[in-house]
Amino acid sequence: MTFGEWMQGISAIGFALLLCATSATAQDQPKLNLMPMPANLQTGTGDLRIDSSFSVALTGHTEPRLDRAVQRFLRQLSRQTAIPLSGKPSTKPTLTMHTDHASKEVQELGEDESYTLSISTDGAKIDAPTPLGAMHALQTFLQLVEVSPNGFAAPAVTIQDKPRFPWRGLMIDVARHFIPLDVLKRNLDGLEAVKMNVFHWHLSENQGFRAESKKFPKLHTLGSDGLYYTQDEIRDLIAYARDRGIRVVPEFDMPGHSTAWFVGHPELASAPGPYEIERKWGIFDPAMDPTNEKTYKFLDEFVAEMTKLFPDHYFHIGGDEVNGKQWDASPKIQEFKKSHALKDNEALQAYFSQRVQKIVTKHGKAVVGWDEVFIPGVPKDIVIQSWRGQESLAKAAAQGYHGILSNGYYLDLGWSTARHYAVDPASGPAANLTPDQQQLILGGESCMWAEYVNSENIDSRIWPRNAAIAERLWSPQSVTDIASMYSRLHTVSAQLEWLGLTHRTYYPQMLRRIAGHAATPEQLTALRTLADVVEPVKDYTREASAPAEPTSATPLNRLVDAIPLESDAARRFSEQVDKFVSASCRDADAAAQLRVQLITWRDNDARLRPLTQTSFLVKEVAATSQGLSALASVGLAALDHLPKGSPAPDDWKAQQLAIIEQAKTPKSQLLLMPTPAIQKLVEAVSAGGNCVAAK
Repeated sequence: MTFGEWMQGISAIGFALLLCATSATAQDQPKLNLMPMPANLQTGTGDLRIDSSFSVALTGHTEPRLDRAVQRFLRQLSRQTAIPLSGKPSTKPTLTMHTDHASKEVQELGEDESYTLSISTDGAKIDAPTPLGAMHALQTFLQLVEVSPNGFAAPAVTIQDKPRFPWRGLMIDVARHFIPLDVLKRNLDGLEAVKMNVFHWHLSENQGFRAESKKFPKLHTLGSDGLYYTQDEIRDLIAYARDRGIRVVPEFDMPGHSTAWFVGHPELASAPGPYEIERKWGIFDPAMDPTNEKTYKFLDEFVAEMTKLFPDHYFHIGGDEVNGKQWDASPKIQEFKKSHALKDNEALQAYFSQRVQKIVTKHGKAVVGWDEVFIPGVPKDIVIQSWRGQESLAKAAAQGYHGILSNGYYLDLGWSTARHYAVDPASGPAANLTPDQQQLILGGESCMWAEYVNSENIDSRIWPRNAAIAERLWSPQSVTDIASMYSRLHTVSAQLEWLGLTHRTYYPQMLRRIAGHAATPEQLTALRTLADVVEPVKDYTREASAPAEPTSATPLNRLVDAIPLESDAARRFSEQVDKFVSASCRDADAAAQLRVQLITWRDNDARLRPLTQTSFLVKEVAATSQGLSALASVGLAALDHLPKGSPAPDDWKAQQLAIIEQAKTPKSQLLLMPTPAIQKLVEAVSAGGNCVAAK
């Protein structure tokens, strides 16, 4: 989907207002590093010590899945504390977990996921109607465990918790870049930790068809470069996800985004082949032939096979971004449109979607599709996944259709956590719906499209930002405090590492490769200093600014591939500047701290320069390094003006702003993130008045 269309659904004004909002209830929340924040939490007195005698007992309904969840919980607790835990039954268990009854054999949308967790100095108790709630409670307990002066402990609390939305998902695109099964599994562990319950598996695309089909083996043997998941592997991942309370919804995109289908089956396409797997990114011409009855016969047999493989009630058919060029060029298709009174390609796609929806329904599943499948007369159990925005989502709900929001949760766009956090499926146009219509909005999904990710850096493109989206979909709508979110996210990010996620550990490894093995510790530190304050260009501008047209074979080994998508260092610096300016620039200690940071950045280029002579990957970012040095010098010049007690001259301000404007221009697809904060310093000093240091 094009970025221009995609952005139509985001309200910049709404984002700014929500970003600035601070919920009164959020201000009153206790300082516990929980994410998502529970629906109701009351703190007690004291804490529960964690030692080697810690044990868990199950009461009420029991099943092997709960036993495995407890064993996983104990292993995780042991990893976090380094305390050996035997897990053997005890006459006086530390934690008693009572489950009322079983979940559905195949997990369903809307099952009861609530739980109560009570912790006192004497022990802990979990009560949950189903295993889903019990497993969520175990994850909350793990987040509560902290080191204390007297050992590891969980604070005394009483939590009554349930999700706000029943559909809380993550989509991973494994077609543009193949993602190995072990990487997917550790990300499922991450989903469990933050109480997400849907894994949307995007399995087909122009660049690859990733699921084994025994009925049509040419799909995966010719359309995947040999990189696909066998049916046994798919069953294994589905079972792995179910053990963690996660549904698996497959997506096979059609009629567009389908070139990989045509490599083995060109007869499905709207123009004759031969076809090859697409290596580039973008929207391409090939599309299925919606006028050929053989297309529907093929899809009927294919859907029959895949619906048996994937047990979930929902089956995603894609349906987005058909440019219609093959349809326009085909006399046969144009004649079909005329004879069936289909006035345009949108109507032709609606015809195709309706036919496919009937096939999916015939095989006992409900359709999920992107906005484009929302056409008059579609079955009411269809789910519209909205990439266009909240207006589209609300429009579907107003007409009685279920929907999930993805607009605002595209992780690959590189937005800040705060910007994702500000997006709410129930806000904007949805707030004007009737209560019954609002119930049709099922939740949302974050999306990880894979043009610029591989198994090495994908975790960092999902985490930790995805945890904040998980909170938006689970916690009460009033939980919006940005400072609280970032504080808790920092801790949760560290906890996620215990699951084996590599969103932080990958970073120094990639920097060492960029610097080269001969780099000195000082040079590595200089590279890290630069890397810590830059971010990749945002939205879908990276391809346009690439030094060469990127393909699926382009190595993802540059600094733009290594750095996190959000700079914590730049965000903290910006917070320091805001605090300094809001205090009328009179805090001498704050000024000294800013000066130390700015001097480090100013002098960093000289320390990094030797690496530009030995590594082509460092040489590429030399101009960005120089830009950071110049930017820091501007900040220092602003601080130097403070003791003068008068506003800075206009020509000085113009000179500094010119340097800042140069720094705003991306170089090597990198953005210097301290730039806005340093501009604030210049503007504040130039204004004089209240922002003049005391003499």
